[in-house]
Amino acid sequence: MNVSKTPLPGVLLIEPRVFSDARGFFLETWQQTRYREAGLPLQFVQDNLSSSSHGTLRGLHFQYPRAQGKLIYVVHGTIFDVAVDIRVGSPTFGQSYDVELSSANNRQLYIPEGFAHGFCVVSEQAIVMYKCTDFYVPTDEGGVLWSDPDLAIPWPVRAPTLSDKDQRYPLLRDIPVDRLPRYVKGRN
Repeated sequence: MNVSKTPLPGVLLIEPRVFSDARGFFLETWQQTRYREAGLPLQFVQDNLSSSSHGTLRGLHFQYPRAQGKLIYVVHGTIFDVAVDIRVGSPTFGQSYDVELSSANNRQLYIPEGFAHGFCVVSEQAIVMYKCTDFYVPTDEGGVLWSDPDLAIPWPVRAPTLSDKDQRYPLLRDIPVDRLPRYVKGRN
């Protein structure tokens, strides 16, 4: 397994070891000891699965105060995946990191608590799996508008398919600071 740091502290790009032969392939999508040694949390409490068609954009979602860390990977297809630092006081506040995740490259992205997350499907269809460090809490749900010009995310589609909720999220600068997580120095 190869783990790479990204420009956003705490966001990790993971390339699991893949064992291939004439039958196909095998890989471990989560192995507690190995991932703990790589700096990921010890416990995930919820797994989520989404299926989306080409051009669908989901996000940019976050949860606060019961923040969720997420380990994202693609079971089928290809996505353009994005993490945005939304921690008030962070040296990288408002900065994003994007990467292509696919069932062909088997990459995973770990996004810790305090970041917004979103993805856009660039293949015909994509099935995305992600593990969460906390449960979904509807009253803690929040989001940042996907097209926030201050974030300048280079989304691969101009007119994505969005949920009504994702179309109505505010710009990051318009979210009250008490609705955003805080940066704690020395902790990612």
